[in-house]
Amino acid sequence: MCGICGQISFNGQPADVEPVIRMTEALKKRGPDALGLHVHGGAALGHRRLKIIDLSERAHQPMVDNALGLSIVFNGAIYNYDELRSELQDHGYRFFSYGDTEVILKAYHAWGKACVKRFNGMFAFVIVDRDSGETFIARDRLGIKPLYFSSTGKAFRFASSLPALLVYEDVGKSIDPLALHYYMTFHSVVPAPHTILKDVRKMKPGSTLSITPEGHIEESIYWTLDFTPSADEAHYRFEDWAELLLVHLRKAVKRRLTADVPVGVLLSGGLDSSLIVGLLAELGQWDINTFSIGFKEVNGEDGNEFAYSDLIADHYGTDHHKIEAGDERVLSSLDRCIRAMSEPMVSHDCIGFYLLSEAVSRHVKVVQSGQGADEIFGGYHWYPPMMDSRDSVVGYVGHFFDRPHTEYAAAVDSRFVSGDHSLDFVHHHFSQPGAPSAVDRALRIDTTVMLTDDPVKRVDNMTMAWGLEARVPFLDHELVEFSARIPAALKVGRGGKYVLKEAARSVIPAEVIDRPKGYFPVPALKYLDGDYLAFVSETLCSAHGRQRAIFNPAYVSHVLKAPDRHITPLNGSKLWQMAVLEYWLSVQGI
Repeated sequence: MCGICGQISFNGQPADVEPVIRMTEALKKRGPDALGLHVHGGAALGHRRLKIIDLSERAHQPMVDNALGLSIVFNGAIYNYDELRSELQDHGYRFFSYGDTEVILKAYHAWGKACVKRFNGMFAFVIVDRDSGETFIARDRLGIKPLYFSSTGKAFRFASSLPALLVYEDVGKSIDPLALHYYMTFHSVVPAPHTILKDVRKMKPGSTLSITPEGHIEESIYWTLDFTPSADEAHYRFEDWAELLLVHLRKAVKRRLTADVPVGVLLSGGLDSSLIVGLLAELGQWDINTFSIGFKEVNGEDGNEFAYSDLIADHYGTDHHKIEAGDERVLSSLDRCIRAMSEPMVSHDCIGFYLLSEAVSRHVKVVQSGQGADEIFGGYHWYPPMMDSRDSVVGYVGHFFDRPHTEYAAAVDSRFVSGDHSLDFVHHHFSQPGAPSAVDRALRIDTTVMLTDDPVKRVDNMTMAWGLEARVPFLDHELVEFSARIPAALKVGRGGKYVLKEAARSVIPAEVIDRPKGYFPVPALKYLDGDYLAFVSETLCSAHGRQRAIFNPAYVSHVLKAPDRHITPLNGSKLWQMAVLEYWLSVQGI
C-alpha cells in the first residue's frame, strides 16, 4: 500500500520534475516509510512507500528493470504474486526482489495488457516502457485502489489522491455540474470518470489506459460483473451455495494474510467483521489484534456496538482494543478528517474510520475489514422491496437518492441546474445486460459504483491518512463473481444476507448473526446541535462559501432552521452534506 504519482510528457518533451516532487510530499501519509523518484525522458514517476511485502530495499519504488526496459509505480497488493512468480520463473524470468511489484513488471512483459486478468488483489499501477515510450495504467476490478489524473495536450499527470494534483497551477478549479448533481443526489457518490472538479478525472474500476508518446489515450474495460448463473449452478440447492460461499470466503481471508508484517481486524461487532475473525481463528490466527470504536449517544441513538464486538473478542481471545471518542475529540478531528478526503464524502463513517485508524496504526500496519458484504450479499434495507418491484429504477432511487431533482434545483445556484443527471445515470446502468431482475440491477450498481465511491473510498482515505493498509476479503473478485450468481432470493431473503448468515452459523456465535443490523453510528453528525451545528453554520455562511456561490442561500437558511427535519432516506444530514463540500473546497484552496 502506497501513494503513487507522476507526469508523462508528450511529443518528446522532458518531464517537469518539480511538481512530481511536490505531489510525493502531498502523498506522504499514504507511504511514510520511504520516498522514491525516477526520471527518464518524458516520464517522471514518484512513490511513497508503506512497507508491507518484501521490506527490503530491493522492493523500493519506482522499480526499474533495465533488462526489460520497464519502470513501475504501484499501489496495492497482489495476493497471488507468489504463484505468478513461480509461473514466470518457469518461463525463464529471473527476479531480483521477493515482492509483488516486480511480479507485475514481469507479468506485463510476458502477457502484455492481459496481465491484469491474472492478478488477484487491489491495485493501481503505472508502467512506462523505455523503448516504445508507451505508458500502461491499470486499476483493480472493484476500484479498491484509487487513481486520479489530469490530461492536457502537453502531459498526463496522475496521483493516488485528487488534492495531490492541485500542485499544478493549470489544473482548473471549476466545479463539474454533473458531479455536483451526483454528490447532492446519489448520496455523495460521484461515479468515475467524474470528480467534483471538471479538470480532474479518475480511472474507472476494472479498466486500463494505454498512452502513446504523442498523447493518444485509449481506455479498455477488462472486467464486468454478470449475475447470470452457469448451467451447472442452476441446479444448486441452498446448501450448495452456502458451502461454496464459505470455500470462497476462506480463500479470500487467507489470501489477505499475505504480508511480512502482522495483520489485524477492524471489528465492528457485526456479522461481516465477526466472520472474518472467526475464519482467521480457523486458520490458527488466534492472538490477533482487533479494534472497535464508539461514540456518544444522541437522542437515544446508541453510538457504539461494543456489546457485540466484546462478545467476539472474548469468544476468540483476541487482543482487543476499544476506542471511545467523545465530542471534544470528534470536533477537534473534523478538520483533519475532511482534509484526508480525496473527494468530499458525506458518510458519518469517515470520522469513525479516521479516529479508529489513528489508534490502530499504533499497533499494526495492515487490517482486514468487512466492507462489501452488504452490497454483494444483499444486506441493505432497500433490497427486499425490490424483489417485487415493477419499476426497478423508481424502486431504487426512492430508497437511495438523497433528494429529488426538484429539490436539487432549489438547493444549488442556477448555473449548476440542467438535466436530472443522477436519474439518467441509474437508467443507463440498469439498462445494461447481465442483471436479469430488479434486485440484481440494484446489487450490481451498488457493487460496481456505490461501493467503490463511498465505502471503499472512505476506508482507503481514512486508513491511509495514518499509513494503515486496509484489506477487504469480501471484495475478492472471485468471491464477488460467485456471489453475483447466487439467486437473489437467497441473498436478500429473511431480512438480507440470508445465505451468508446461514453459512456463518458453522463459524461464529449465533448472537452476532441474529442481532439487529447495525451501522457505524456517529449520532452527533446526524442530529446536528451545539458545537456541531455551529461548525456547519460557520462553514456554510463563510465568505469563501458566498464567493463560490454553489448553494442557494435561501435553501441553506431553510435547512439551518431545522436540521433534524432534513434527513436523507439513508439517515444522513443534508446540512452536513453541504458543509462537507464547502469545507473540503476551502481546505483545497478552491
